Amino acid sequence: MSDWKVTHSPSAGRRPRALSPLREHLRDTFWFAPATAMVGVFLVWAVASEIDTRIVEALQDRGDYDAVEELLKVADDARTVVTTVSSAMMTFIGVVFSISLVAVQMASGQFSPRVVRIFVRSRITKATFAVFLATFLLTLLVLTAYDSDPDPRLVTSVPLVQSLVTLVMVALSLLLFVMYVNTTLRLMRVGHVIDRIVGEAFGAVALLPVGASAEGHALGPETDWIAHEGRAGVLRDVNIARLVRVARQHDVVLRLIPRTGDFVVPGTPVLAVHGGRVPPYRALRYSVSVGVERTFHQDLGFGLRQLSDIALRALSPAVNDPTTAVQALDRIVQFLAALAPRPLDASLHRDRRGAVRLVQPVPGWAALVDLGFAEIRGCAVGHPQVTRRLLAGLDDLALLVPEERREPLLRHRALLAQAVERGVPEASDRTFALRPDRQGIG
Repeated sequence: MSDWKVTHSPSAGRRPRALSPLREHLRDTFWFAPATAMVGVFLVWAVASEIDTRIVEALQDRGDYDAVEELLKVADDARTVVTTVSSAMMTFIGVVFSISLVAVQMASGQFSPRVVRIFVRSRITKATFAVFLATFLLTLLVLTAYDSDPDPRLVTSVPLVQSLVTLVMVALSLLLFVMYVNTTLRLMRVGHVIDRIVGEAFGAVALLPVGASAEGHALGPETDWIAHEGRAGVLRDVNIARLVRVARQHDVVLRLIPRTGDFVVPGTPVLAVHGGRVPPYRALRYSVSVGVERTFHQDLGFGLRQLSDIALRALSPAVNDPTTAVQALDRIVQFLAALAPRPLDASLHRDRRGAVRLVQPVPGWAALVDLGFAEIRGCAVGHPQVTRRLLAGLDDLALLVPEERREPLLRHRALLAQAVERGVPEASDRTFALRPDRQGIG
């Protein structure tokens, strides 16, 4: 096998974060934040309960039973509030999140099914749900702490601090509810959904090299490869830190064969070994993550895929919303413009000594341009707003990219002109549709 030329990534010179994949996987779940919040509120309740016990013991040691009796009266009043909050909180949670699920379903049908993960990853959504459940759990714990003995000499604890903490949690729940409604309404608007997609997509761009060129590197001959032995699914990401460490320990270079986002089945080659023997299987366990859907983490093309899906859905006869397609094209051009000066095709990860240990393939410039424009171009004929914006975007990118990267842009421009010539019968309409305009039709 011939040597494989690649370019280095910004991970050279710094160690990848070992917990990066785990952090991203937890962000894609909805159970972790509520579970953590409920464990945390249980600890807070235990501390508050201990403080209440110490307060009562201190007053009884001083013989100040009148103060204990006053605390009991205050606690009885607070008990009514806590009971009301406990009975209303679960109903409140059910109503709010039932409406939210309907909103998510509407957004999924209007934009793309892949935007649902934006709602799942929303920090304010998770925080609201977590605080609501934590407040409900806290009220149950506080109600169990009330002492039924009215004699201040025999009382062991008065849940005064616990009740105050409950009121604080209720206030926090109301604040988060207002923020949650505001965020949900924003995410039902296509502009904010597209902006969120682009923001997460730029997280993958941040891992790419900075600059117009990078030093080449020859990997040497391939000595062996490692097959995927897990379940079939989409390659979500790889644990870069683990693979770099294993490659350094066994003095080899590992090359990831499929790109992040590819579908792999058991037996598919996933890692090629260069320069030595295959590391033991136990050293590579949990280094490759496979799931049912793609994620933004390490997947450079997933953002473009979602933007293209939104534009295609908008251009479908059932929706017929070319303005939304233009909004998606705005961000596609922005994303590709950010990639214009960056080396693509592969990223190189080094160990602490600067030696190459892991090669990770990424989409090339032509592939990204095709992903962003090919399907939209095929559906744009008959929508002059979209063709004009598409031409303006291609022209802008042609001014930004190096000379060697202009060919895909010129090809899409020529194909679009040919499609308009064939699909629009009137010459004046063709001229209008082929006039570049950054607003489509302002």
